[in-house]
Amino acid sequence: MTTQRIPPRSGTAFRLAAGETLIVIDAEGVQVADLLAYSASDVREVISSGRTLDYAETIRLTTGHLLYSNRSRPMLEIVEDSVGCHDFLLTPCSYATFDHFYPDEPRHRGCFGNLAAALAPYGIGEDAIPVAFNCFMNVPVDSDTGKLAVLPPLSKAGDHIAFVARMDLIIGLTACSALASNGGSFKPIDYRIMPAG
Repeated sequence: MTTQRIPPRSGTAFRLAAGETLIVIDAEGVQVADLLAYSASDVREVISSGRTLDYAETIRLTTGHLLYSNRSRPMLEIVEDSVGCHDFLLTPCSYATFDHFYPDEPRHRGCFGNLAAALAPYGIGEDAIPVAFNCFMNVPVDSDTGKLAVLPPLSKAGDHIAFVARMDLIIGLTACSALASNGGSFKPIDYRIMPAG
């Protein structure tokens, strides 16, 4: 149960066995972590925002909700959540995202590029990267216009969200690289894997 650290603006990938618990920790507060999940037996089966939001009937996913695959099978179950504010609408930032939103900032490959690099050894290419579950990301939706905003996360240092794997998975996980998503600064993300049972 050693705590692993993802440095600011970087990412990693690893296997998570069915029954194991992944705990994602905002080590210093106000930092987003993009999370992806793929079936370890067939990486064409991938986490799906559309399926998950459809079945949950809410965009406010928290303890007790399941994250589904594109084949409508549960991949992860949220079993603990000290924040209760996450996003499953926005896609991982890329070079193109930075060109669009941050034209005066140095270009960065963002979570998209970090995930692509981390997942490549598992045979997962760029075109297989979907909308990520953005842990701690604060994206309110205006009730009148439907307009999205990206505000600083509500998470404080040590806040966490925990997922139990419902199948053998390959996980991609980042410390987000976008200024607006993280309140204008970049910090690490920690994670731990707890054994089944």
